[in-house]
Amino acid sequence: MPLSAVTVSLVAEANGGPFVFWDDLPAACAQAKRLGFDAIELFAPGPDAVSRETLGKLLSTHQLRLAAVGTGAGWVKHKLSLTSPDADVRKRAIDFIRSMVDFGGVHQAPAIIGSMQGRWGEGVSKEQAIDWLREGLNVLGEHARGYGVPLIYEPLNRYETNLLNTVDAGVELMESLATNNVRLLADLFHMNIEERDLAAALTRGGRWIGHIHFVDSNRRPAGCGHIDYAPIAKSLKDIHYAGYLSAEALPWPDSSAAAEQTISAYRRVVDMVESS
Repeated sequence: MPLSAVTVSLVAEANGGPFVFWDDLPAACAQAKRLGFDAIELFAPGPDAVSRETLGKLLSTHQLRLAAVGTGAGWVKHKLSLTSPDADVRKRAIDFIRSMVDFGGVHQAPAIIGSMQGRWGEGVSKEQAIDWLREGLNVLGEHARGYGVPLIYEPLNRYETNLLNTVDAGVELMESLATNNVRLLADLFHMNIEERDLAAALTRGGRWIGHIHFVDSNRRPAGCGHIDYAPIAKSLKDIHYAGYLSAEALPWPDSSAAAEQTISAYRRVVDMVESS
């Protein structure tokens, strides 16, 4: 059965982005626990943002898990990407992601590669960019194996990257890797832009789907847009998905309301999974 998670951002440069809770990690954990979430997903500026002991104590106190950690601060703060034409930038991107794999791995949480995948252009062909992306995923996927967790790769919509935009393209990439320790993040907001049928795409993704961003068509909390979750619930059951439905959603109309709306929508989807 899918588990619930809610996002928390500690990255000042990402202010206004699609994260339910902001800045105050202890308060976010307390509210997540009160509402009945299983976990938090953390978007941190770097591996030193929260000590292992502090984060471990917060999770233990509130009986929460760490669902995943984002790496997007590597792009937002430092402009690092795995497909930069500059070899030194690519190396520093791998080093930054490796440090975030370590940060999450000690709490049994995978790291997510989204915006740090970069894009092709400016003298870099699509084929070359994907080769560099593949190289990075192979190295980092094997590093994550040391913690017993996968690395998570997220196809983004066409306005955020020109590399891979669909689940099908993501599956093709997964099947071309030397490592078998990378999985796909299916973000329902990106999928709403790129996929003809969200449920069918999830079904095709099958065993490669390792994480889901649970959100609506307008990046507001699930239930505040036009996505139909009934066929999605059936697909989740069909592929035996037992990972997280994690709310990477705008704090609309505010953080508390967004979290309450998300957990309510999550419970409805779980009910649909069970009855489908």
